[in-house]
Amino acid sequence: MKKTTIKSDVVDALSLPDLCRFCQADETWVIELVEHGVIDPMGSNSGDWRFIGASISRAKKARRLNRDLGINTAGVALVLDLLEERDAMMRRLARLEAI
Repeated sequence: MKKTTIKSDVVDALSLPDLCRFCQADETWVIELVEHGVIDPMGSNSGDWRFIGASISRAKKARRLNRDLGINTAGVALVLDLLEERDAMMRRLARLEAI
C-alpha cells in the first residue's frame, strides 16, 4: 500500500494577482470589491496590497454570488453584509436560547 502524506502550505496573505487566481477573476473586479468595501486590503496601493483571512473568504463568496447569480458588485456588498448580520443574529439567538 502506498503511503500518502498530507502537504499543507499555510498561506497568511495573498497578493492581488494571487487573489485573482484564487477567485478566478480579473484585477478590475477585485479592485471594484475594494472600492465597494467588500474586502479590505493591507497596503497603500494595488501593487502592495495583501489580503488576509476574512477578505479572502469574502472575495471567494463574492465571486460565487457574481458568477452563479449574476449579482453586480454593489449587490454583492449588500448580500454579504446581510449574510453576516444574519449569522450574528443566529449566534446571538443561540446564546439566548442556551440561557
